Amino acid sequence: MATAKAARPTVFHRLYTGTGAFDIVGKRKRFYVFFGAIVVICLVSIIVRGFSFSIDFEGGTQIQLPANGAHGVITTQQATTAYVDALGKQPSSVQSVGRGNSASIQIRSETLNDVQASKLETTLFNQLQPLDSTGKPDQNAISDSAVSGSWGSQISRQALIGLVVFLILVSIFLSIYFERWMALAALIALGNDLIVTAGVYSIVGFEVSPATVIGLLTILGFSLYDAVVVFDKVKENTRGILGLTRRTFGEEANLALNQTLMRSINTSLIALLPVLGLLVVGVGILGVGTLTDLALVQMVGMLVGAASSICLATPLLVDFKMRQAPYIQQAKRVANRRATLAARLAAAQEAGQPEDAVVAAEDDDTVAAEVRKEAAYAAASSVPHRTPKASQQKAKGAQHRGNRPSGKSGRPSGKRRH
Repeated sequence: MATAKAARPTVFHRLYTGTGAFDIVGKRKRFYVFFGAIVVICLVSIIVRGFSFSIDFEGGTQIQLPANGAHGVITTQQATTAYVDALGKQPSSVQSVGRGNSASIQIRSETLNDVQASKLETTLFNQLQPLDSTGKPDQNAISDSAVSGSWGSQISRQALIGLVVFLILVSIFLSIYFERWMALAALIALGNDLIVTAGVYSIVGFEVSPATVIGLLTILGFSLYDAVVVFDKVKENTRGILGLTRRTFGEEANLALNQTLMRSINTSLIALLPVLGLLVVGVGILGVGTLTDLALVQMVGMLVGAASSICLATPLLVDFKMRQAPYIQQAKRVANRRATLAARLAAAQEAGQPEDAVVAAEDDDTVAAEVRKEAAYAAASSVPHRTPKASQQKAKGAQHRGNRPSGKSGRPSGKRRH
């Protein structure tokens, strides 16, 4: 009777165990093509379409009135019609903000003088009859404010300075804590995150406000956090790898990715939940505003950052490393060892010997020794230096006293003169 085949582990089981079942590094060329295509599309959109900047960048006049009127709820189309009737041109944008009694209509246009603003408010009141807090039509419920574009420019300038300083400090830190190739791979993945996030805003047409620029800076730390976690595991797995022949650098890096994959997914999901909550509250309850702009850019940036830290940063590191002669030679030694083992297995099959004996012999000869080396490297990197035992301290103390002149407790003998 044929034995039943063992059930294949599920995706969630492989994620949980982290034993290297997902060959991310081996399929890195596919990820390069994927991310490269996205970056090209985003760059083309940024160059051709540009961005939809808010009034804080371009300057202009903003008119706000309650969305509840004497004739019912005021729609954005009615507000647009009133604007055209008053000034004879289209507004820059008309949006509905908030819900219920706090709902309002925001009209943004180019800068209006006092005469134009007064004429527009009169037309809006006559046609729409907005209600004040007491429930009565009141023209004073309509407000206007002039916004200068210089404020948004100052925010952008300061954000750009902060970005440059941040990148310099991160490069120094990663180069010292890890190495220059890890720093370069992390910065390339970070640049990918910035370009893709900005490109999504350009493609979809999301409005870019000062809150968007601030939110863009907040995603930088999150993007690097995932990469640092993975690189730390890669550093641990590949310590002393040039003297081992069990796995290549790419295989050890892929194993590190699998070992931290579940943690990266959990961290991303937990971080996205409050951001998603902010987005739902901002859009569903408060309407378009600073909270929505901040949550939107964070959500896009976190999703892109999590993907790039897993599928781009570590594969780039492997390619950088595998261009160096020591790692190329180590990979050749791994291939030679595996070829030798395959030849032994083939000879065992021809001789009718069990394959388990060949594998066991190989393990006894080579693998066991390398396992001990790997354990030693791991212990040296993670276990603090042990203090000597009390017996050892006593022995050292006795030896030290033995080197002193004779006498009790190492003191000179003889009577003290009075």
